[in-house]
Amino acid sequence: MALEQKTLGALLSDPRIAPVAADAVRGWDLTKEPLWDKTLAQLRAEHFGGEIAQGLERLYHAADRGEWYFPLYDEAACAADPALRGVSLVWLPSGDPAAGDRPFILLVPGGGFVNVWNLTEGWPIAAQFNALGYHVFILTYRVEARERLLEKNMEDFARALRLIGGERTRFGLRDGRYLTCGFSAGGYLICLWNTPMGYAAHGLPKPEASFPIYPVVSIKPPIAYAAPDPATAKRLYGCSAGEAAAMDYEVAEHAEGFPPCAIFLAAGDELVSPENSKLLAAALRAQGIPCRLEIGPEGGHGFADGSGMCMAGWTERAVRWYEAL
Repeated sequence: MALEQKTLGALLSDPRIAPVAADAVRGWDLTKEPLWDKTLAQLRAEHFGGEIAQGLERLYHAADRGEWYFPLYDEAACAADPALRGVSLVWLPSGDPAAGDRPFILLVPGGGFVNVWNLTEGWPIAAQFNALGYHVFILTYRVEARERLLEKNMEDFARALRLIGGERTRFGLRDGRYLTCGFSAGGYLICLWNTPMGYAAHGLPKPEASFPIYPVVSIKPPIAYAAPDPATAKRLYGCSAGEAAAMDYEVAEHAEGFPPCAIFLAAGDELVSPENSKLLAAALRAQGIPCRLEIGPEGGHGFADGSGMCMAGWTERAVRWYEAL
């Protein structure tokens, strides 16, 4: 593929994608990193896998079509709160004529609540779902906040879904049905969206299904590797970790409102314990909610599209499972 021999910097400097270039990894200035001058082939070999070139090609194609980038907050709001600048949706429509009759996918990359990894967990994943016949909206959410960040992320979700729902004709959608897919921290966010602090609190419909990918779901020991320090807990929850664990933030204890879920992870995940996913799956099954749990026998955290390893093709397995419900 021709893009594989181009540097990341050259590809992200393409004027067609200027609105999102700085948010390839939100919260991280790639122009100051050695990664900027490496080719995609080098990045694949030395740093991270995944079909980054496929994602960028899909992004360029959408940009060439016209409308594709939608800020969620206007300039006045961003001027009052700079954390809102860049919070956006990227619309990557499928070329399948039947895509508008299917639910769209709200895609939420991870990044530990300090970054949003559109480069690996956004654009390439959307390209795969597009090929499977689904329109995709990638959410770049807030990561800058002094307190109650996750509550504000729920506001970002609500704003995104209202924008999509209010423009269904523009987006070629027959109705407002949707699926959610999120990675790591984004997996936690799509799970929070299924608790009482999510869609119900915002008066929005429930997703038809969710695909949490190596998600965080518990902040309690022993599943959580370490409780957040007081400053981090305040930034995320607006209270102590102990207080948050007694609220919706301990998502497996609030599984009654969840849609069916297909959960994907690798057994060797060194960053988010696989026990998170097992806990969620057990909670869903206890509620009689359909659940598919796939644990790859090898690999670690952040496998993204799973290319080159046992998790390759998980996107297709996820949607085929949903379609068979």
